Amino acid sequence: MTRTAHASPASDGLPGGTAARFAAELERLWPEGGRLGLAVSGGPDSLALLLLAGQAIPGRFEVATVDHGLRAESADECAMVARACAERGIACEILPVKVVDGNTQAAAREARYAALSAWAGRRGLSAIATAHHADDQAETLLMRLNRASGLAGLAGVRARGTVPGGALPLLRPLLGWRREELAAIVAGAGLEPAHDPSNVDQSYDRARIRRALAQADWLDVAAVAASAAHLADADEAIDWIAGRDWALNVAEGDGEITYRCAVPRAVALRVVGRIVARFGGSARGAAVARLVDELAAGRGGNVAGVAAKAERGSWVFRLEPARRS
Repeated sequence: MTRTAHASPASDGLPGGTAARFAAELERLWPEGGRLGLAVSGGPDSLALLLLAGQAIPGRFEVATVDHGLRAESADECAMVARACAERGIACEILPVKVVDGNTQAAAREARYAALSAWAGRRGLSAIATAHHADDQAETLLMRLNRASGLAGLAGVRARGTVPGGALPLLRPLLGWRREELAAIVAGAGLEPAHDPSNVDQSYDRARIRRALAQADWLDVAAVAASAAHLADADEAIDWIAGRDWALNVAEGDGEITYRCAVPRAVALRVVGRIVARFGGSARGAAVARLVDELAAGRGGNVAGVAAKAERGSWVFRLEPARRS
């Protein structure tokens, strides 16, 4: 069972300047303000988020902790978060969720964000904040480089986005913070965080990358995370250009979409991906890239139930005909 020391708010004194640093980053990401919802798992990063918010924006936030029910310790960890909040006079709700079979991590993420979004709606919260930090960002970038991801994947997570499936702002105010900084804040408050064994389980890509990073003292993790932010800027720019290209060069007709492509490949990939989605399909970036290359060579192909061919200087997309039984 994971336990917490019976710390009091008086013991939460933070290292000099940390509360102001957190408040400034939150203001930059969320100038409209309001009441904030914190997603706190009980791990060291999210407990640091709780402590920083307690000093920087007291009275302006609430906490939710999600019980995925995947480990025997999860209920105890949620109870620990609830106690830490009660000791500080902070509203906290435990959100139990059911994770469907399949890709466990992806299903848990989907269930978690659905529960957080519903909670924020009930409580009248204006945004949700999570504790993703620079080390998380660097790990994500290196994992995706290792999988030959395209620009959208290499961009990692944004400091501000939206909760999946909705429009509620999703804030990550700790992306400029290192893991050890956050652990020191928690230790200084006398709290004992929960530790998820999957974080060190070498069957997961992220755990292997994390161990390798810990051994690579020549690598500047903060710089790698900053590169992910630069890639996010480039990804946003390409998305904007793709929107302009769609308005100028895509025509939707009776059962077909025609695209007159005259842009760099990176933009064409984005436009063709949108065309496939318009037909209700969903394709991986590699599949879309192969189709774009075939079309650029004057041929055609199929992806996610959509057939495409090059004709009369344009690319024409239609649903694949139904197969005969």
